[in-house]
This record gives sequence, C-alpha cells and structure tokens, in this order.
Amino acid sequence: MRRHAAPLETLAVEVPDAAVEAYEAALGTVCATVGFFFADEAHGIWRVEGVHDAGADEARLQDALALAALVSGVPATLRRDATEAEGWLARTREAFPEQRVGRRFAVRGTHEGSRATPGRLTLTLDAGLAFGSGEHGSTRGCLRALEIVARRRPRRVLDLGTGSGILAMAAAKLLRRPVLATDIEPWSVRVAGQNAAANGVARLVRPVLGNGWHSRAVQASAPYDLVFANILARPLCRMARDLALGLAPDGTAILAGLLASQARIVLAAHRRQGLRLETTWQEGNWATLVVRKARRAG
Repeated sequence: MRRHAAPLETLAVEVPDAAVEAYEAALGTVCATVGFFFADEAHGIWRVEGVHDAGADEARLQDALALAALVSGVPATLRRDATEAEGWLARTREAFPEQRVGRRFAVRGTHEGSRATPGRLTLTLDAGLAFGSGEHGSTRGCLRALEIVARRRPRRVLDLGTGSGILAMAAAKLLRRPVLATDIEPWSVRVAGQNAAANGVARLVRPVLGNGWHSRAVQASAPYDLVFANILARPLCRMARDLALGLAPDGTAILAGLLASQARIVLAAHRRQGLRLETTWQEGNWATLVVRKARRAG
C-alpha cells in the first residue's frame, strides 16, 4: 500500500437529490475520491464528500463550487475536516473487507493480497478508491444481474460511467468479451485502465473518456447487446431514448445508481422508449433494473 506524505482533508457538502450530480462533479475536479450517501434520508438530503491534498487547487475548487451552485440552483456550504492519511487508509481497509456477491464474484481490496478466492471471479480494487462510495448496493445489484444476463452470451458490451471499472472488469472476466468502458472524468478513465491491468483484463477492457451516448467511441461501436448504466436516476431518465436507440434488438440494459423509491420514474422513462422490464434487484435502499429491447419483427 502506498503511503500518502501530504496532509489530507475531507471536503463535504449536503445537498438535495437534484444537486448531487453537480456537486459530485465539482468535488471531482480536485479530489481523487468522491462519494455520496444519505445525510437525511427522510428529507432527501445527501452528503457529497471527497478527499484531497489540503490546500491544493483552491482556486479551481472555488470555481467548480460556484459553477455547481449556478447549474443546480442550490448554494451549498463547504465543510472541511483534517484527515490523517494513515488513519483514513486504515478505516478504509476496515470498511472494505472481501465481499462475495452472487454465485460468481468476490470483490476485494488490494490490501487483501493477490490470491484469488476459490470458485469465484475475483475483482481487486485499491481500498483507497473505495472510500465513501455509498453505492455498494447498486454495484452488488449490477453484479447479480450480470450473472443472469450472461446466459445470453452478449457480444458487444458497454459500461457507461465506469468509475473504477468494476462492472467492465466483471463482464470481461465472466463473458470473455471486449468491453467499452466510458466516463466523463479523466481520473476515472485512468483508474479504470489501471484496475483492468491489475485484474488481468487490460486486453478486454477499453477505457475511453466520453460524455455518454454523445461519445464518438460509443456511437461507433453501437448497437450493444449489454449496457451497464450505474449512474443516478435523473441522468438515467434523460438518456433513456439514446439507450433504446443504442441497444441491439433483444439487447439488455442494467440500470442502477437509483434508490428503490426512484425505480418507478426511471422505469417509466424507459418503457416510453419501448423497453420492457425483465427483473429488479434491491440491495438495501438501492434498486437495479434490468430492461430489454424487443426482438426485431420477422
């Protein structure tokens, strides 16, 4: 495990659901790790937080926060807390023990060593990158859904908003197919590539910087037999039409990053585009939807 010499600080804001995306992007401009989780579930208030080198990129941070407030219409008060590097990593390791998901997967941190888990496809991630994700339920739901969808042997696979690359790596290991993994954040693209290499699937996972369905790489490789979109409810609704167009006949999409309470509106947006619900998974407060495009007539 690498040591972090510079002092760290945790940056955090508390905002409503509609502003999460904007502030996640804002903190992501200066933080290597950004996560979000409920601060007040009853009132729909989220805590968005990230860890970065204390005092670094201050002007860039302030500009990004101002833009987030302008775009979302929600001003937020930034909280700063000193974070002791070794203590942070120790807490992260404790919070990231090996997780066995479904029948096929084991997710573990690099601190657990490189030995694979017998009978499982092992996905290894840097424990430091798992800090504060708050999304474990959505990732688990996607992996469980992948086990079912894999029976159809999809050939063309896309992972939108790949983040750490965990879903792209899982698909590559299980299906032994190439996976296009895109993200709007350069840091995520770089980390996904590093993780793919560390997990022995660099030849199958192709990380690309791009803005979802507007990406030339995504458009050039369409249509897809399987699409992962582990994002947030609002972006999922906005891209429903593009998803329907980008899926091959009989293609499947695994939609996640949404709360169980948001599943209905996300499903409605995709049903309006002719996609049908196949199954749902719920892990804690998080829901995963598996939708499918009809086969071409004749």
